[in-house]
Amino acid sequence: MSASGQPRPTRHTLRTVAPVLALCWLAVFFDGMDVNIYGAVLPHMLEDSGLGLGKAAAGTIGSWTTFGMLVGALTAGNITDWVGRRPVLVVSVSLFSAGSAVCASATDPTVFGIGRFLAGLGLGGLMPLCLAIVMEFAPPRQVALATGLLMTSYHVGGMAATGLGLTVAPAAGWRWVFWAGVIPAVIAVPLLLKLMPESPGVLLGKGRQEEADVITDRYGLARVTPVTAPAAGAQGRLRAVRALFAPETRFATPLLWLASFCGLLLVYGVSTWLPQMMLASGYGMTSSVSFLLVINAGGIAGMLIAGRTADRYGAVRVSAVWFLLTAAGALLLQAHLPLAATYAVVTVTGVWLFSAQVMVYAATDSVYHHSARATGLGWVTGVGRSGAVLGPWLVGALADAGHDSWGFTVFALAGLLGAITIALVPLARRRAAAAV
Repeated sequence: MSASGQPRPTRHTLRTVAPVLALCWLAVFFDGMDVNIYGAVLPHMLEDSGLGLGKAAAGTIGSWTTFGMLVGALTAGNITDWVGRRPVLVVSVSLFSAGSAVCASATDPTVFGIGRFLAGLGLGGLMPLCLAIVMEFAPPRQVALATGLLMTSYHVGGMAATGLGLTVAPAAGWRWVFWAGVIPAVIAVPLLLKLMPESPGVLLGKGRQEEADVITDRYGLARVTPVTAPAAGAQGRLRAVRALFAPETRFATPLLWLASFCGLLLVYGVSTWLPQMMLASGYGMTSSVSFLLVINAGGIAGMLIAGRTADRYGAVRVSAVWFLLTAAGALLLQAHLPLAATYAVVTVTGVWLFSAQVMVYAATDSVYHHSARATGLGWVTGVGRSGAVLGPWLVGALADAGHDSWGFTVFALAGLLGAITIALVPLARRRAAAAV
């Protein structure tokens, strides 16, 4: 007890906020599973004559998913400071579970596409919310590490989806893999409702000071003040959006958006088309789907490496280098290497590819003030989703024209552009500071 008779605040470490990280980890695990399910079963869906799905339509549906994510990310980022993090998170999980159920029961590509769009709405809202929650609760000097730990769950979910694609789809059909996507509504939603704390900043913005103080003391956070709390009401949300183009961030914001565009083009282009591209390159069905498992395994290692490295050298530097290495890996995959060498290249490419994008998210922590963090993340992920929309569609159009291997060139160019744009963020901030 303190001298005033109040409980002493808990010391702020990753261990003290582990329950919050665990809940976000579980939510993002299901996010990763749902995103990767489509790519894991796509070769089987293309062989299902009853569904009538062609390569061009498959790419378009992949873009419907990511367009839903774009809408979901922008919407969630703008309303979360109004209604709270936890309610929006629960709705997001419920939406992508419902979308998976629609996909499982679809009788034609149109209905299936509607299901993927619905799932995309939930998936788009979930990721920036979990990132904002983790950044708010994590110790200041371990934000990048906490972000990396969170995003390992995305790849564990991707590996789970690939495992379902390798085992359930051949034996019981691709529809049962999508029925597995309903599980989050049964498991994650009750846990989030019961255990997830609300954001102290959001509570303070609603005038609920005592509740905010209880949560900050319980998890060892610094107590929020009106200066750091997001402003309430429509004017507050509009002010948060305008803050993205304040004098000190007006140049950095579009660069972050473009880097996120490149990163998400890579993430969703690869997640959707890697098995089919490798199948077209001459590898067997089992090997081609297994590459999705391997690249996600590399992604897990990459998140841990990137998080620790970024806490030491900065998220911007790590992201730029990781983008360049991703471009190199994509060019290597364009060549038909021996199977063992291909597995090695896919693995190390996974180490760089996914965490390059996550470090773009981590970089926002040093660009935006606390009060604009959720909005900033929402817009970085939301605008970046246009890359996620373009990637699956473009690679699908190339595949439909018989140019499957050109997708690797697209990925290499995206990696190069991502490296350039994220590397320019510090220069943009210095220029803005000099002009103020």
